[in-house]
Amino acid sequence: MQRKRYAPGGTGPAARTAVVLAVGLGLGIGLTGCSAGTPTDDITVDAKAGPAAPVAPPGRYRTLFEPCGSIPGGTLKDLLPGAAALADAEREKAYRGVSAVTYDTDRRVGCTWKADTPDVSHRLALDVERVVSYDTAVSDADRAQEVFVRKQLAARIPLAPAAPPTPTATATATATATASGASTPSGAGTGPAQGQGKPPTGTTAPPAPPTGAPPTGTGTATGTGPTPSGPAPTGLEPRVLAGLGDVAYLDDVLNTVGASGHERAVSVVFRTSNVIVTVSYREQTRGSAEAPDSGELQEKARNLARLLAERLEE
Repeated sequence: MQRKRYAPGGTGPAARTAVVLAVGLGLGIGLTGCSAGTPTDDITVDAKAGPAAPVAPPGRYRTLFEPCGSIPGGTLKDLLPGAAALADAEREKAYRGVSAVTYDTDRRVGCTWKADTPDVSHRLALDVERVVSYDTAVSDADRAQEVFVRKQLAARIPLAPAAPPTPTATATATATATASGASTPSGAGTGPAQGQGKPPTGTTAPPAPPTGAPPTGTGTATGTGPTPSGPAPTGLEPRVLAGLGDVAYLDDVLNTVGASGHERAVSVVFRTSNVIVTVSYREQTRGSAEAPDSGELQEKARNLARLLAERLEE
């Protein structure tokens, strides 16, 4: 009897039934497995995870302007009067300026100009710094203010001008002093009207001071007399400036150079958002020439600082 060969891929009724059953069971298992997953509503949220910390805003400025070309020619001629007497090539070089060496021109730039004559020399320097805070909780402007305050304190300029005493404060101080004098303890010399002018028994009263002599306990020895006053303010002293950037101050220093020369250095520093600008203007005289005028140098430096502040606002 001839045997029937076995065919693995047979498609008989029994094979087809087995395939259908296997597929059905497989789909059932798959569907059951999908439906058995954890619902999204049952996911546990970590209660310790709070809201994200706020990030401080970035600074207003991301780049800096080119410093050597930032000052108009007419302004440079006024700041460097000696350049007009130089030869053409030297005069052009003086007005062109020399860029400061920096590693990142988006963070810091600078430029210097100079013009020398036999009697006087002028130096102008411009420094522009963009401050960046690497602390997400501190803004660039706040970090720039910290840098500005350090500069101001290094120049020994108070952070805020001293306010003059108000009439109310003066009246309060006077009333306090009067009340203190009226509350002298009993027996401490309140005056004969109250029977306290007589010295205690067994003691000798001190002699009365001669006519015209100051009363006992008064004068400079006790700090109640007149004190020597310093020079009257002229309004040109190093000080805080108003109306320039967000904050600003001016420094003015006069030095002796050599046997009879003088050098006056005026600096105006201001901050606008996260940018700090420093204008340094120096004039040096030689021989018998007078010391540079403080008012003139301060005015020129302040005018240049205002021009640069307006440029930052563009």
